[in-house]
Amino acid sequence: MATETEPTVLKREEEEDDNSRPAADDEDTGAQIAPIVQLQEVAVTTGEENEDVLLELKSKLYRFDKDGNQWKERGVGIVKLLKHKETGKVRLVMRQNKTLKICANHLVLSTMTVQEHQGNDKSCVWHAADFSDGELKDETFAIRFASVENCKTFKDMIAEIAEAQTTDNGESEEGKTAASLIEKLSVGAKDEEEKPESKAAPSSSAEKKGENENPEASAEK
Repeated sequence: MATETEPTVLKREEEEDDNSRPAADDEDTGAQIAPIVQLQEVAVTTGEENEDVLLELKSKLYRFDKDGNQWKERGVGIVKLLKHKETGKVRLVMRQNKTLKICANHLVLSTMTVQEHQGNDKSCVWHAADFSDGELKDETFAIRFASVENCKTFKDMIAEIAEAQTTDNGESEEGKTAASLIEKLSVGAKDEEEKPESKAAPSSSAEKKGENENPEASAEK
């Protein structure tokens, strides 16, 4: 004889089976929904299109605050040394990772020197005329790398670029000096050629002047 609890148990089992079955996938109706806003592709320029990358290293940059007499963090990102394809000038550029805000942007000049920072072989400091804030400012920077090797690579690359620029400037100065010497020699040669004519000219003019000054005296004689 079936008990009264059997229908209840079967019903529960059927409900559990129904719940355990996977839900039917959403049917694809083939309808196409147009986007609400139409976006156009925009060409993004970084200003680095005409430059070749000489060095890229992940680092953390600091700037010395003269008013507060303390170091302030500028950001974490990739420091780059970029060489212009036409002018050959090299600049240091660094952007923050997330915001891409420029935290350093200055030329690497022949007078730029990078030194170790307070005995820390992973950090170094230097001075530069920076333009990252939209105006030229004399700044003191400190940069920290993840390894000693990266810091050494950075310092060696800066020293190499500065030395190359010193050599280029020296060659240009020699060229200017040679050009000025050649110009002086050519001017001196012209002067020597003109000197005999200049000496003869006054005598002839003096004779003419004497003849014209006293015509009566010459007539009396």
